[in-house]
Amino acid sequence: MRLASLYSGGKDSAFSLYLAEQQGHDVPYLVNIVPEDRASWIFHTPNLNTVPAMAESMGKKLVLGHSTGEEGSDMEGMRRALEGLDVEGIVTGAIWSDYQWDRMNMVCGDLGLKLIAPLWRKDQDMLMDQMLDAGIEAVIVGCYAEGFDESWLGRPIDAETVKDLKRLRAKYHISIMGEGGEYESMALYSPLYSKRLRIVSSEREWSRNNGTLHVRELVPDTQ
Repeated sequence: MRLASLYSGGKDSAFSLYLAEQQGHDVPYLVNIVPEDRASWIFHTPNLNTVPAMAESMGKKLVLGHSTGEEGSDMEGMRRALEGLDVEGIVTGAIWSDYQWDRMNMVCGDLGLKLIAPLWRKDQDMLMDQMLDAGIEAVIVGCYAEGFDESWLGRPIDAETVKDLKRLRAKYHISIMGEGGEYESMALYSPLYSKRLRIVSSEREWSRNNGTLHVRELVPDTQ
């Protein structure tokens, strides 16, 4: 099918887009919803300013939607962004959130679109292994749960990091994929990128037991 990808710039949206294309779907559009409120009901919010660099690296057209961050506005922003696109459905990186799944399905139903979710209800350990095997390279850009400290910001998600995430899961019962909002990520490379991206400007914000790496600029890595 011809699809649009709901794309936040995180590892899950990068991996789901890669899987959709591996399955033979044509995905010419990235749809990024930009909420005003960082505590959006539905969408990932950190570092959305970097998504244009990712779209350019993949040679895809970026379609922006806007929302206040409240539930109704999030859904309306998604609906308006998708209206008029010559697609049959959307691909999403949703894994376990019934809330997100239900809201996205409502919008798709209104527009007559199919919802493709390659990661939905899959075992999270298996997904993490498959994501790394596929060549997705991501870093942690937000930490919002007990057990994380500032040293996690900017940390690559690799085999060693996964071991540490599993240790945190054993102690604090987190999702190693960050599906409960424990952490947020940024995909610096996928097999769909023409070149790896590199963070050249960023600022750390940390308060008590949570914080965000605000990435100001991404550039293609020339090395």
